[in-house]
Amino acid sequence: MSSLRYAMFKTVLFPIDMSSEAQQAAPKVAELVKTHQSRLILLSVVEAGTVDTPRPSGQSSPAAVAQLLGKAKDLFAAQAIETEAIEREGQPAFVICDVADELDADLIVMGCRGVGLIEDVQDESVTMRVINLSPCPVLIIP
Repeated sequence: MSSLRYAMFKTVLFPIDMSSEAQQAAPKVAELVKTHQSRLILLSVVEAGTVDTPRPSGQSSPAAVAQLLGKAKDLFAAQAIETEAIEREGQPAFVICDVADELDADLIVMGCRGVGLIEDVQDESVTMRVINLSPCPVLIIP
């Protein structure tokens, strides 16, 4: 029975950005990955937006993304967790779901800004879009 426990989440996708929510989710991700002996994939998305659509997280350049992924890899490495990092460009929710599908991920873990469940903001929430489009279960860490 215990061997089933470890096979449950073979590949975990952790989309990260510069938000405090993503940073707060990291310890839970580490705990989950250690418990299930999972492969951890970090994903950062540079939104291919227009000048009219600024990124609230400040994550607008490939250099900023590379720095973010480097810090995240170091954070997990300090806990003896190997990670793989992927950088993509596009609309975050769609890219997250596409990468999860490509990798045959067993779980997506995301931090939540807490506004995704409010009706007026629902259409704008990356978290809600991922929940609705994901090819695998999504764990939201408040």
